[in-house]
Amino acid sequence: MFTRPEDLPRARVVWESTAPTNFRNLMWEARDKAVKTTCSQDLTAWMDYGPVWMKRDYWEALCHRWATGPWQERSQAAKRNRAAHPEKNVHTSGSVSYATHSQKLCHELERTPTFHEVFDQTHKRKGTDDYVSESARTIAETYDRTMADRYVEGTPQPNLDPEAWVDAAGGTRKG
Repeated sequence: MFTRPEDLPRARVVWESTAPTNFRNLMWEARDKAVKTTCSQDLTAWMDYGPVWMKRDYWEALCHRWATGPWQERSQAAKRNRAAHPEKNVHTSGSVSYATHSQKLCHELERTPTFHEVFDQTHKRKGTDDYVSESARTIAETYDRTMADRYVEGTPQPNLDPEAWVDAAGGTRKG
């Protein structure tokens, strides 16, 4: 329960931003557990192995939906896209958010880390100075050059220049 009515809008924002991600993860775990339990990729075999927190008829409806042509087509297209660009799927941070990485790095460095430091932490192989992909290395180098050109020595440099970052990363994608 909220102690003050004015807390409700903020709580709603937090809920609406975290619930979709958490639910997506819960569903992935439920599907993964069903696959492991049944030793089968057959979606109809999963019907008796839904999560305890979901009504059986909802789980069955989802199994039927996942077995349909349109869902299967989108799933296969996504698999092909991930396989076609393996260098894009090698981030070292997993499901940990940028904010969490930034916070951990803040404690390690005992100061606020720069955007570039967090990028390096999430895009370099652990224990080495190698980027996880050529694309990540190119983006980091391009961003460094752009920042050096825009902010001559002695000029205060922002933690992140979004315009320079978008240019370095190759423009906006996915909206």
